Order: sequence, then C-alpha cells, then structure tokens
Amino acid sequence: MTESIHKYFQVGTIQWMSYPHRDPMESLKAICKDDFFDAIELKGYGERNVEAKALLDQSHLKVCYGAQPRLLGPKLNPNDIDEEGRKKAEATLLEAIDEAEYFGAKGIAFLAGKWEESTKEQSYQQLLKTTRSLCTYAASKGMNVELEVFDFDMDKAALIGPAPLAARFAADMRTAHSNFGLLVDLSHFPTTYETSQFVIRTLRPYITHFHFGNAVVKPGCDGYGDLHPRFGYPNSANDTQELLDYLRVLKEEGFFNAENPYVLSMEVTLRPGEDEDIVLANTKRVLNRAWALL
Repeated sequence: MTESIHKYFQVGTIQWMSYPHRDPMESLKAICKDDFFDAIELKGYGERNVEAKALLDQSHLKVCYGAQPRLLGPKLNPNDIDEEGRKKAEATLLEAIDEAEYFGAKGIAFLAGKWEESTKEQSYQQLLKTTRSLCTYAASKGMNVELEVFDFDMDKAALIGPAPLAARFAADMRTAHSNFGLLVDLSHFPTTYETSQFVIRTLRPYITHFHFGNAVVKPGCDGYGDLHPRFGYPNSANDTQELLDYLRVLKEEGFFNAENPYVLSMEVTLRPGEDEDIVLANTKRVLNRAWALL
C-alpha cells in the first residue's frame, strides 16, 4: 500500500505486553511520546491514577481497556457454572467498566473462561448472563463490551473458542445488545487451528477490534502456547507473510475504514533475556514490511 496504514487503522500496542518489566508510568510515557501509535491498550493501574489520566489526556491516543488480566490473574471465570464464582468475575468486570471510563476508554475487552465438555452448554449460558449484564451497564455509560476470541484447548482453553462458536455467541448477544463486539487476534489463529480468511469471514458482522502477533504451536518447543513471542521466534507460526495475509483479508472484507478506523494493536511480548525496545521495534518493522507488500 502506498497510503499510510494510519489512514485506515488506529495502530496500537498493549502496554503490559510491550513493557512487562518497566515501571507503568515510565512505559506509559514512552508510548505517549511515540507518534507511531494512535492507540494504547491498558489494564489500569490499580487505582484512579491521576498522573496516568493526565498523560493520556495530553497524548491524543485512543484509549482501550483490557480486562483480561483481571480474570487471568485471580483465575476468575465469567462462565463459571458455580454462580458465586460467576458473580465474582462479573463484579470485577463491572469495576473495569468504571475504571475504563475514568481513563477515557469507550469500553472494555475480556475473555471467556475455562470449560468442561460435559457442562459446555451450561457454561455458554453463564457467559451470556455475564456478558448481558456487562453490556447493559456499559450501555448506560455509552460504552462497548468486546469479547476476545482465544484458544479452546491449547493454553487458555477458553470457552470462546473457535470462530463458529464465537459467531453463535455474538449473534445471541447482538439480539439485544448492539454495544457488543468481538476482538480477533492473528496470534490466536494458529492456536485454534484456523486461518485468517476463515476467522474473518466467519465473524465478519461482529468484529470491532483487531490484534496481531505470533505464537508457537509445535508441542515441546520453547514458547509453546499463548505466549505472544516476537516475530521470527524459533518454531513460531506467524511472520511477515502471515501478517500480510491477515491485512489482505481485512482489506477484502471491508475493514479498511478511513472515516472511522478500527484499532489494530500489536500484542507481542518478551521471552527470557530479550529487550523491550528491540522487540517493539521488531514488531513495527514487520508491520511496516507487510503493509508495504500489500
């Protein structure tokens, strides 16, 4: 493409993934100062941090809020078949909506929880219950709720899940909640045994947000699972060609929107001994190259 990627997407990064070891205020400043980025995805700062809000207000970045760590850290499950467990997950996600609003985000993203085959349909109904509650509360604030599609049997083992089940869930949600959408991530396609074309075409009406990154899906290899290593990592599934294919499908399916661009965020983090700034530069280079080849 000869035109800038920033015409068609708000290019972002996920703060806690790009800078896992740096002080949160220091890494926030680094992203705010980097005009490559149009968006930032944050997980909050444990409180209504006035300094962070001031930096974000100055930056003109689009702010997105990822509530996934609120669930993964304490191992909360929004589709827990135990109602008290489900309510605990719902409560922290409702808190996330309030925190997201404070920092200027227009919604939150989260993920489904673990499941068992014998109670899969019950888990599905529990997830609907949680997500409907979140969407009702978010709508009262003019905000949105996004469910990120994860692997279903490899690492996170989340209920949602392969693309066809994600499509069923999104269709059920959209019958009553127009502020619901799906977040898809190139990193997860190898972990769900699917392709960019299949995922994007299956979920086309419901996608509201994009991530890209890498994964190792060869059992026994370093970095196996949903660990988001850098592009070019040994035995990994995605590199420039796979990102190019992802972008090509997004173009074909009408997601290049200059008037109201979607967020396209890099979700890449470190393996032991790696440098944050170098891995971030690696990711920018791969995106720039894939865009140039498009």
